[in-house]
Order: sequence, then structure tokens, then C-alpha cells
Amino acid sequence: MSHSMKTLAVAGSLAAALSAHFAAPASAQEAKEKCFGVALAGQNDCAAGPGTTCAGTSKVDYQGNSWKLVPAGSCATMELPDGRMGSLEALDRDLPQG
Repeated sequence: MSHSMKTLAVAGSLAAALSAHFAAPASAQEAKEKCFGVALAGQNDCAAGPGTTCAGTSKVDYQGNSWKLVPAGSCATMELPDGRMGSLEALDRDLPQG
């Protein structure tokens, strides 16, 4: 293989790798919204309410002041145990003790 062919092959491989790296997956292109009170303990997304510092720090299931990103428009219709519903604003329910 000639030097120019090797250079062309390497350049093509690099271009393919870069385009794959920067291409957003289809799910990342969907509109998302913060939905409070739907995350399981330790599975909230970043910047939850008081008592949490960032992702994965919620202490109880469905903690009202922690949120999870969900597809836009789905928050209020999520089926949760015991009649709980998700909310677009922080809730005062299911907060950790102490």
C-alpha cells in the first residue's frame, strides 16, 4: 500500500470516528423536562433539592424534591405506586427523615 493510500485510510478512519463521536443519539434530541418525585433512591439527576448535592444523591424513592429528566409531556402521566404523580415543581412529599 502506498504512503498516500495509508494517509487517506487513516484520514478516513479519523473522520468516521469523529463524526460518530459528535453525532447525537436520537434519544438525546428529544425534548426533556425535569420531573420531580419520580426517581428511585440514588437515581435522581443532578441538582436535586435540599439534602441532595447532585446526581444519585436522593435518599428515598420518589423523593419530592429530587428530579429526573423525562420525555417532555410525560411527567404528569407517569404511573407511580400509591397514587403518586410526578410534578414539574418540587414537592413536599417523601422527603428523607432528619
